[in-house]
Amino acid sequence: MKTFRNPTNVHPPVAGYTHQIELAGAERLLFISGQIGMKEDGSLTEDPIEQIEIAMDNLHRNLSAANMEIADLVKLNIYLVGEIDTERRRAVISSSLKGHKPCMTLVYVAGLASPALRVELDAWASRAG
Repeated sequence: MKTFRNPTNVHPPVAGYTHQIELAGAERLLFISGQIGMKEDGSLTEDPIEQIEIAMDNLHRNLSAANMEIADLVKLNIYLVGEIDTERRRAVISSSLKGHKPCMTLVYVAGLASPALRVELDAWASRAG
């Protein structure tokens, strides 16, 4: 069972996330490695917003392969290289999350595994066994 909490003695979330999610009981736990904006055919766009869209799609595909869905996501880490339009970034992520608000961390980094990469996501998900 997942319990979503935003403690009243902590500031409200500043974007579409939840401060904490507690897992209790018999849950399957899935760890998803860093997903990048690379399409299934191996192509990579230069547009960082498109990279976010593709990385989020890759996240959905990983969840589906484990018989999970976006509502099972409990933690999402987002790594960005350079500033990416905040409003557009938030809109893409929010749309992909379909109203779900997992725990989330966003970090700006100097670089990723390739200079062409501007975005990487990793995630945790859980679902009752």
